[in-house]
Amino acid sequence: MRRSIQFKLTLVSIFFITVIIVGSWILYHHGSFFWFEQRAEDNLVSLYTQVDTLFSNSQWTDEELKLGFEGLNNPDNAIIVVSDGVEKIYTTTNEEGLMFDSLKSMTKLIANPGFLSEGKPYIIEVHQDDRMDTGYFDLTGYLSNGYLVVIRTSMDAINNSAVFTNRIFLYFSLSILLLAAIVISCISRYFTKPIHDMAVVAKQMSNLDFDARVTVKTKDEVGELGESMNRLSTKLESTISALKTANNELHHDIENKIQIDEMRKEFLSHVSHELKTPIALIQGYAEGLKESINEDSESREFYCDVIIDEANKMNNMVKKLLSLNELEFGQNKVEMSRFDLVELVRNICTASDILIDKTDATLDIQAEGPIFVWADEFLIEEAVTNYITNAIHYVSPGGRIAIRFLSLEKEVQLVVFNTGMPIPEEELDKLWIKFYKVDKARTREYGGSGIGLAVVAAAMEAHGKAYGVRNVSGGVEFYLNLDTDIS
Repeated sequence: MRRSIQFKLTLVSIFFITVIIVGSWILYHHGSFFWFEQRAEDNLVSLYTQVDTLFSNSQWTDEELKLGFEGLNNPDNAIIVVSDGVEKIYTTTNEEGLMFDSLKSMTKLIANPGFLSEGKPYIIEVHQDDRMDTGYFDLTGYLSNGYLVVIRTSMDAINNSAVFTNRIFLYFSLSILLLAAIVISCISRYFTKPIHDMAVVAKQMSNLDFDARVTVKTKDEVGELGESMNRLSTKLESTISALKTANNELHHDIENKIQIDEMRKEFLSHVSHELKTPIALIQGYAEGLKESINEDSESREFYCDVIIDEANKMNNMVKKLLSLNELEFGQNKVEMSRFDLVELVRNICTASDILIDKTDATLDIQAEGPIFVWADEFLIEEAVTNYITNAIHYVSPGGRIAIRFLSLEKEVQLVVFNTGMPIPEEELDKLWIKFYKVDKARTREYGGSGIGLAVVAAAMEAHGKAYGVRNVSGGVEFYLNLDTDIS
């Protein structure tokens, strides 16, 4: 009897599921072709609108129109032919046969432009090509400027997409049917068992009374189910406790996500703020050049210098952002090598001679010989360059920049000093934050973006070494530590 009930329940359930799946497949099979055809028509109308917009600009050259064709949103790879009604042809294909058919459609429009219906400047027709055993959706009509347009989409692609989705749906349905048969067969076994006592215990468990237990008297299926419920009660109790712990962790994760979102918004705000001024300057001076506001060569050269300078500032900021992004997300792996730190510093200073000369400052590199360190040479060069650039930007006029090397146990400390005003103590820890600037009024003069020191922090944290800044008598000095011994 038990097996009979199980068999009948399984059979009936599978029958109804099969009926539902078959009915759904029939509806989907017929509806999918209509949907894909409707989508193809919508894409034709969308392409027509794009082409009409493209040709609304009568001043565009042929090359600009060609680039415009390449930028059209054309998901079905439709072929487009545009004619001014005489000779000039714009097309996305070089197939002569297609152009011939398209021109015939245009001739039809020229001969009888009144055949367009519903007040639309185009019609959509289905054409069958018996030679190629295929069909096409053709949109034929007029653009706003009077040009003729033909847009063609192959029905093969539409039918293939519909057939493919129907096949996927069929395979998916058969998989669901097989899975349902297995699940129903397993579940139906339990419907033949007396479960009254277990229902009582289950009710107590639903009230979070996990002390309730099923009294197991047999070793058959009922006994097994009773033991399972007893184990379930124990596991539920421990699981609920674990869920409470997980809920607390989830709460912290949500708070972290909110914080990250805020950081992202702040980051975007800073980037847009930093780029706004140079972009505005470039645009203004470029417009000035275009409109020939100042026709003398000296003024034009000044305008060009401003544009180049602002472009360089944006380029440097983007490079620093990319370096910082790679460091923060672990994309830039630290590759340890042994190199002379003193030579690296001298090379950076040599490259910065022009900037140092502009400040009338003196540069003093206090090193007697080579000092070899173990680190990623590229990252350390980035960090030292930012230190020296920062010192050049903020050294007092006619002041002094001093670079010295302090010997520590198995380490060397590179110190970059510049004369100038001290940094407020409450601002020192904030210098390493992206886009943070103590003296915001000096940003345009020196081109500072507040990214350089953040790059230093990320590079040194990737090495796991100390770095920092401190106010000293007469100025400010930045430092970083590097290993001199690999052990």
